[in-house]
Amino acid sequence: MIGMTGFIKRLVTSDVGSVLPIAAASVPVLVALIGGGLDINRVYKARNRLQSACDAGTLAGRRAITTNGYDTTARNQANAYFNTNFVEDEVGATGTTFTTASANNGNLITGTASTTVETAVMNMLGIDTIPVSVSCSATMGVGNSDITMVLDTTGSMGNTLSGTTQTRIQALRAAMKNFYDTVATATQGSNARIRYAFVPYSSSINVGRLIYNLNPSYLADTWQIQSREPVFNTITEQVFTGWSAPVNTSEQTYSTEIVGGTTQFTSTNYSSQANCNNARPADLAWANNGNATTATSTTTNGSGQQVVTTTTTQPQRKTNYVCQQTNNNRWRVFSFNTTRNFITRNFATSDPIYETRTRQEFANWAYREVSVDTSVYKTFAAVSKPNGTSGAAVSYTWGGCIEERETDATDSISYSSVTGMSPSTALDLDVDLAPDSDPDTKWGPMWPELAYLRQVTTWQGTFLTSATQTSQGTRASSSCPYQAQILSTMNQSAFYSYADSLVAAGSTYHDLGMLWGLRLSSPQGPWADTVNTAPTNGGKVSRHIIFMTDGQMEPSISIQSTYGIEWHDRRVTDDGQSNQAARHTLRFRALCDNAKDKGFRVWVIAFASSLTTDLSYCASSNSSFLATNATQLNNAFQEIAKNVGELRVYQ
Repeated sequence: MIGMTGFIKRLVTSDVGSVLPIAAASVPVLVALIGGGLDINRVYKARNRLQSACDAGTLAGRRAITTNGYDTTARNQANAYFNTNFVEDEVGATGTTFTTASANNGNLITGTASTTVETAVMNMLGIDTIPVSVSCSATMGVGNSDITMVLDTTGSMGNTLSGTTQTRIQALRAAMKNFYDTVATATQGSNARIRYAFVPYSSSINVGRLIYNLNPSYLADTWQIQSREPVFNTITEQVFTGWSAPVNTSEQTYSTEIVGGTTQFTSTNYSSQANCNNARPADLAWANNGNATTATSTTTNGSGQQVVTTTTTQPQRKTNYVCQQTNNNRWRVFSFNTTRNFITRNFATSDPIYETRTRQEFANWAYREVSVDTSVYKTFAAVSKPNGTSGAAVSYTWGGCIEERETDATDSISYSSVTGMSPSTALDLDVDLAPDSDPDTKWGPMWPELAYLRQVTTWQGTFLTSATQTSQGTRASSSCPYQAQILSTMNQSAFYSYADSLVAAGSTYHDLGMLWGLRLSSPQGPWADTVNTAPTNGGKVSRHIIFMTDGQMEPSISIQSTYGIEWHDRRVTDDGQSNQAARHTLRFRALCDNAKDKGFRVWVIAFASSLTTDLSYCASSNSSFLATNATQLNNAFQEIAKNVGELRVYQ
């Protein structure tokens, strides 16, 4: 550059006329014009790269936000994306810096990036580098979203996670709450509408109140239940009811007289017995002596009559006077008393009265299918049934779980976007069909206390039987999960409370969960009025189903499920047992196809179990997760929350 500057000075001061020097003088000008354009293009390219990398970094940082806010992990993620998208050597830059920050715990990530671009031509004019800096920011906004959580709450969810004291369902509750907080943070300050629906499932579904509130007629007034009824023997007998009017008789008697000892009456001596007898007083007659006493006794005589005897005893006494000779041959007057009891007995005799009566005496139970009146039970009012000890009445109230409507026991269940669910006779799988006057279209209240298996005892033991009726049986096990919820907006307290209400019990029926998750959220289904309620912001609504399970399909032939007792009812299988799991799986896959065809994004999380091909099949593209522990479960829910939201560059 020094040589070029000196050349120009010499050219200016020279007075030698020449065309060549004039032409040479124009070279630096041409270099500045052409070289400047080339270097400015390099700077423009570097700035675009820097801006793109800055945007990518803040987007990655925002995407990595969890409930921990903009922590080191998220910051490192932002830096990694920036460094991947901006390579200094590719644009001839040096001294690049990238810094990010968040003033609101990660809701908005801001960043600045700067670098120095080395010139390729302008350095000939003394300009060696050109500084470049940009700013960027990213936030995650959520549009209108309907999120239906279909949650496996079977018995295995009560198991403790390996190496911890936390159960699987406790981990689920925590992940759900973090999901809510992430989405709530993204919608803070916006007018976006987020609604949640929940379908906890096991071997049954608790949707009774939702159906009843929608239309009570959708629930059947009578339902066939594999149950039992008491058998009574009629006993005819004579029942004693009392005694006839009494017939009174009486008798009077005296007890044996008892003579007392003599007592000197007077000390007067008489010379002879005759003189003494002339002087002695006259004998006193019998007279009452003291108060009478009364006693009553009741006996039954040989004729079966009741005899009430009242005995009155009156003591009596009389006094006699006698003359007795003393030792000196003189006579004196002596007295002695005689006592007795005057006894009066009154007899009231009554004949027994008998009445001919019949009564029912419990003999045994008859185990069979019973048509049960559910018209009051379905209203959640208490109903008495003769199901207690020896047929005694017991009061029951409905817990809300249901049995499915008419279906088809076939092994060829499928769904097509053209023809719909096949076969059409499987009414239970038609998620958009509302019940009508046809009983086959209605749902039945599950009555677990009345569900019984039929058994028969042989020398080999007790076995299940499909006989029409037996005199032996046992109560079928039954589980009813926490009640489902239709789409509604929720504050944090309500969402947390619902998550904490989930309990673990029952067997695994994936098809039931997907069936009702889709039915409650279908824009064309029975709850369409709720589903299609337009948000006040006028925006579109994205629909999501999050299906979380910790196990494979495990239906049972001997429990009471939403399909009754399969061994007896045979609503899914031909013989009560064969290919039961396979047929339920076909239903599950068909329902997943239906959900995706309706525009739902189906997310599937396999927790503490394998991500089977059936679960992967159910999920939408890039929407399945395998979580072996609580951290991975939480991460899966967080990843879904970020995809439910709209991650965008904030201008």
